[in-house]
Amino acid sequence: MLSYRQINLLGLVTCVAAMLFAVGFLQNHLELEPCPLCVITRIIVITMAIIFFLGLVHNPKQAGQRVYGSLNLLTALVGFGVQLRHVWLQNLPSDQVPACGPGLEFLLQTQPVFSALRTVFEGSGDCAEISWTFMGLTIPMQSALLFGFLLMLVVLQLKKRPRGLFS
Repeated sequence: MLSYRQINLLGLVTCVAAMLFAVGFLQNHLELEPCPLCVITRIIVITMAIIFFLGLVHNPKQAGQRVYGSLNLLTALVGFGVQLRHVWLQNLPSDQVPACGPGLEFLLQTQPVFSALRTVFEGSGDCAEISWTFMGLTIPMQSALLFGFLLMLVVLQLKKRPRGLFS
């Protein structure tokens, strides 16, 4: 059974690897620009990485690990929900796809934060576009699998019972 520290390290490494893949390969190598929902996904993954990092460095006992695990559980559930919304947008019939809208940066500069986020979650044609697949899975489908794995780690962290002095 993995220790708390190992769970946090595995979560952190997974988040960092996902970000390296998104920025290094998808954005820089394939030159794919992230849509607004992809930007939100990146923010969620970075948030989870920070929480895993804090749990790794702090390495509290069971009660503290439950706090970190609960924060990551909520964050991962939001991330998974964003991916489900993104996959839904990509599977809409072409006549039902929302019109392409302004970028996230423009929305945040011209609207209040919650209004901009509401607009982003309504989706746009940018989010419905499928620009790359791997083994038949779109980027949001792959991200949903990522969040599924991270959710399993977090559930493992929350269910874990300490064994010894350095759990």
